[in-house]
Parts: sequence; structure tokens; C-alpha cells
Amino acid sequence: MTDILRPVLELSVIIPGILLAYLPVKSYLRQTPLKLTAWLLPLLLGICILGGAVCCALQIPTRWFLFPLLPVIMLIYHKTLKISVWKSVSIFLAVFAVFTCVKSLSRAVNALMTADLHITENELWFHTGAGIFYNVICLLFVLAAWYPALHCIQTMITDENFAQTWYVFWILPVIFIGVNLFMIPKHRSTLYTGRILQCYIVFSLVLLIILLLFYVLFLMMAVSLNRNARLQQENHFLSLQQERYENLCMAIEEARQARHDIRHHFVRLSTLAEQGDIEKIKEYLSATTGKISGYNLHFCENQAVDSVFGYYSTIAERENIPFHALVSLPADLSIDEINLCLVFSNLLENAIQASVKTAPARRKINVEVYPHHNHLLLIHVENTFDGKIHQKNNIFQSSKRSGNGIGIESVRHITDKNGGACSFTYENGIFSAKVMLSI
Repeated sequence: MTDILRPVLELSVIIPGILLAYLPVKSYLRQTPLKLTAWLLPLLLGICILGGAVCCALQIPTRWFLFPLLPVIMLIYHKTLKISVWKSVSIFLAVFAVFTCVKSLSRAVNALMTADLHITENELWFHTGAGIFYNVICLLFVLAAWYPALHCIQTMITDENFAQTWYVFWILPVIFIGVNLFMIPKHRSTLYTGRILQCYIVFSLVLLIILLLFYVLFLMMAVSLNRNARLQQENHFLSLQQERYENLCMAIEEARQARHDIRHHFVRLSTLAEQGDIEKIKEYLSATTGKISGYNLHFCENQAVDSVFGYYSTIAERENIPFHALVSLPADLSIDEINLCLVFSNLLENAIQASVKTAPARRKINVEVYPHHNHLLLIHVENTFDGKIHQKNNIFQSSKRSGNGIGIESVRHITDKNGGACSFTYENGIFSAKVMLSI
């Protein structure tokens, strides 16, 4: 029984490893955590017990069973998530690299525990005490990483400004996995030669520390990039407000001039009416109406949102897109204004880009924004589109480049963080976006 227990203990670290891998992506699960645990935990337990029995029966190292199994577990992990393959593989390899370093350290502890037991060379797996040490250290690491994984790392995964970095993140974990595999002695007696065991312990600790420092630096870089992106967004919205202010000043000046000239217009119209010249009256009214400002002066009481709508309504007017917006928002909102403006910016920008590609006669954008029961904000944006809309794994694909569309995914991330909901439908040439946010 003890012979089977030892390889099972080596393999059972799969369970804390997969738990740690799921922590930063819990908001991207395709199933509820309870449903996922109900079938995945028994599956992993069965794999560990079966693998231990196979390794014991065939007298093979556990890594000969584990390494062919890991790609399968990685595939299961990716298929249960709604994130890109780069992110899921990078997270999986990052956890795998840490646990590989811990296994090297546990191998050294095993050598210390069995130094006086005169174990033969064909003893392939850890002593029971070393196997327990391996599991305990891995569990302690999961507990230590619990808070950062749920907050800092989750933010890094959500941040679309950090997306391209995932393409290279996997390289260093793979290097550390390779180094730890290279360090495995061919014969256990090698560890007792000279000071090799002491050096092995030092190297194992140094590799683990360097790997953890790399992860910390990577996280700090993510936080810095996110902060810079946040500042760029704030600057962008400030520029929108500045442009909106200039448009308002221009419209107010035109309205003031129109009020000043209105007496002269009435005198001219009265003269034409006395002459009975209907055609000239029509021409005069048409010319006068064209000089009146077409800017929408006001959409809502909230200045930040009003600036966003003013900016995109100007673009819509320039592109000859009918833009109708009914926005009912108070001046002060409990929701983060930057995130709220990002939702509106992404929705309106996508609507304008889609409408521009349609025939001029079909172009239109309709927007409704209003509070519901004082704690919910309902947003409905509707626009026309031509062509095809592509989806992959329920993720809209970009029409401007290869890969996922960033705008809609950004809206989804913000609504998920807010505890709200969103849906996107398209039918008969009409694309409809519905968003619900907590306020």
C-alpha cells in the first residue's frame, strides 16, 4: 500500500496546481465553479490514483506518466475557459514551472530523509515524508498566491492593453521547466557525492526565487502598463471634453447671431409675403435654416458622458449618419466614470464604423440610456450594418484585423467587473447591444 501511496502523492500535486491556475480566471469560466468542481475533482483524483498504480506496477518514474498527461489537462483547462489560448497556456505553464521548482527542492529533501536508509538505485519515487512535504509546500504556495491571483493577476488578464505580452510570457516558464528536468540526477547516489546535495538544494532554491521574482516583475509591469493606459484614457476623454466645449462655444455663438438677426429675417419674410412670392420665401427659409447650428448642445447632465455623446454625434453628422440619442443620466453617478465612458465609446465607435459601411439610405444609430429602479443603468444601442459578423467561441472577431474584437470584449469585461450583464444580437441588418450596469 505504501509503495502505491508514494507515486500517488507525487501526482496529487496536480490538484492544487489546477486550483491555482483557475484562481485568476474564475470570472471566465464556461461553467459555474460548483459544476466544474463536481466533475473535474473526481477526474483528477482518479487520474492520480490510476497513475500511481500504473507507475508502481511498471516501476517507472512518475514523470513518464505525468508529462504525456499534462497536455490533456492543459486542453481541458483551456476548454473550460473563455480566454485566448495564449493566456490559458501561459498561466498553466507558469504554475507548472513553480511546481517543478518545488519538486526539485522536494527531491533534495527526499535525499536528506533517505540518506541513512540505504535505499537501492531502483527506488523511483519520493519517500512518504518527502511526498507529504512536496504536497504541503505546493498547498502553502497556493494559499500565499490566493489573494494576488484573485486581484492583481486577474486584473492583468482582463487588461486588453497587456494582451500582446502573453505571446512571449510562456517562454521563461518553459526554460525553467527544462532546467529543472536537466537537473534530475540519473542515479540517486550522485546526490551523495561530495557537496552535490548541498549545491542541488541551493540551485533549487535559487531557481524558485528567480522564477518568483520574474513573476513579480511581470506583474509590476502589467500594473504600470494598466496605469499608463488608464491615464491615456483619461487624457482622451479630457480631449473629448475640450472638443465638445469648442463645439458648444461655436454653436452658442451661431445661436446668438441667429437671435440677433431674427428681426431682419422676419422683416424680409414679411416683405416677400406681401409680394406673394412663395418660391422666394421657401428659398429664403431654406438658406436661413442651413445657417443654424446643427450641433446637439446637450445630451445629459453628466459632463463626461455628455462629452462622449457630443464627440460621436459630431462624427456621425460628418459621416451623414442619422444619430438619435435619448440619454437620461444625473450629474453624479456612483459608477466609475472612466469605465462608463469606455462602454459608451466602444459601443458608439463600433456603431459608427458599422454604419459607415452601409448604404447611405440605410444608415442610422439609435441610443437609449436610462436608470431603472435607482440602482441599474440600462443601455441600448442599435445600428445598421452590411456584410458578415464573425464569431469564434462566442467572441466577436475584429473586422479591421485578424483576431478578437477589442471593443465588445472591453464592454464585456467592464460589465463583468461591475456585476452587470450585456448581450449582443444581430438580425436583418440591425446590430443591437444591450448593457445593464449597477449604479
